[in-house]
Amino acid sequence: MTTQPSYLDYTGNGTGLKAWLTSTDHKRVGLLYLYSMISFFLVAVGIGVVMRLVQLYPFQHLVKAQTYNALFTLHGVIMIFLFVVPGLPAIFGNFFLPILIGAKDVAFPRLNLASWYFFMAGAILAILSLFTGGGAPDTGWTFYAPFSLKTGTNISLAVFGAFVLGFSSMLTGINFIVTIHRLRAPGMTFFRMPLMAWALYSTSWIQLLATPILAITLVLVILERFFGIGIFDPAKGGDPLLYQHLFWIYSHPAVYIMILPGMGAISEILPTFCKRPIFGYKAIAFSSMSIAGVGSLVWAHHMFTSGMSEFANMVFSLLTMIVAVPSAIKVFNWVSTLYKGSIDFQPPLLFALTFIFLFCIGGLTGVMQGALAINVHIHDTYFIVGHFHYVMFGGTGFALFAALLYWFPKMFGKMYSKRAIYASWLPLFVGFNMLYFGMLILGMMGMPRRYYVHLPQFHWMHVFATVGSWLLVLGLLMYFGTLLYAIFRGKKADANPWGGVSLEWTIPSPPPLENFETIPTITTGPYHFAEEEK
Repeated sequence: MTTQPSYLDYTGNGTGLKAWLTSTDHKRVGLLYLYSMISFFLVAVGIGVVMRLVQLYPFQHLVKAQTYNALFTLHGVIMIFLFVVPGLPAIFGNFFLPILIGAKDVAFPRLNLASWYFFMAGAILAILSLFTGGGAPDTGWTFYAPFSLKTGTNISLAVFGAFVLGFSSMLTGINFIVTIHRLRAPGMTFFRMPLMAWALYSTSWIQLLATPILAITLVLVILERFFGIGIFDPAKGGDPLLYQHLFWIYSHPAVYIMILPGMGAISEILPTFCKRPIFGYKAIAFSSMSIAGVGSLVWAHHMFTSGMSEFANMVFSLLTMIVAVPSAIKVFNWVSTLYKGSIDFQPPLLFALTFIFLFCIGGLTGVMQGALAINVHIHDTYFIVGHFHYVMFGGTGFALFAALLYWFPKMFGKMYSKRAIYASWLPLFVGFNMLYFGMLILGMMGMPRRYYVHLPQFHWMHVFATVGSWLLVLGLLMYFGTLLYAIFRGKKADANPWGGVSLEWTIPSPPPLENFETIPTITTGPYHFAEEEK
């Protein structure tokens, strides 16, 4: 029995800090992303709790209005750029993509490590912006012009940090595309790939094609702040609507960078715990590509109240409705997979089902916003904040939690306490819905988002939502505490504790340095359960 923690078992070039920071092993890079992202996530959660406390009158003195603006900007930047966008691709894509397709590593191992360094460099620049120049940015995570051009806070450094983070995203996308095209095991055709690989493939194309648009836009903001060129500033002949178009041309596809890998993880979890192949494999695979494609055409539904023409509004309203179709196909196929399955109700399945429930609420509230008349009423209200968190946190966040529970025994070679995870789910689920459904109700009542104070008629629902945030934090602490305890003190995990049939379950836990002693030859499609043949 080894005395060192199992997270040090990847003994490629040693187990010291230098060995980790210079390792090109895709599994170590995935773990570096995991540790850094969870750290950023917990910081952003803390900021969110402070914002909720401010909405309770006894705590109004905690921060000033200007600081509140900086807090919601910082919360958004950390959650979007440092956790949700890179989340599942950077952690589970790096760790498992080569294993899922029968490869020994990614196509460009050094580029893979460089992507993590770009990620950390962008994060450090964003943090430095809080303490230098004019202080913490206060524009919101969207950096909307012309306010981002006029504010005296340190926008330029924060924007440059986001620019550097874009390089991390693009390098990861390039690496995954080439890995899938060039390093699949013999017999691993595209339609024998696990659906997680399809999801990562779709996501990688968005990362590669959409991220440069954001990068160029952010550089233009910096140039306009330093040199006064009139691109977005209407006082100099610029057009602030142009900024919104360029920003959302990236940032709406970025929603699918966030959610598609989560959908891929759910498509891996359901067959394993239903003991049957996924229903509609090709439909789910093609729907991933459809979401990536159509999702790139709907950016302007964020701008229905900004002054676009009525015709443009109608076109983007229609496209918004259409993009819901491939997502609905996935949900239909997931539910059909459950039908008459031999269901083994383990923690990963519980969190996967929670994802489906919460994502459906997020999706339905999104379709509501596609209707122009409703959008005018709820635009820039708490309804938007509630919807966004149902999709991003209820979707991507819970998918990440489910994926971590599913692959934790393989990544760390240890088993966690299932009872403790079940116990953590209750405050997580109840607190999440109290907080964010409360925001949906506040939005329908007319409460604007990002306001430091609110009118008395909104106060009871703010109290309700804030109590929900406390339960949510309790659940998060129980969840991560359980996993942290398991890393150091958990029982040793079997190679295949869940009875999965994809390639990662055929190798030891945790995986050896080069994954496979001999590259496997694939002769059947994915999710080939013996029970189905009987």
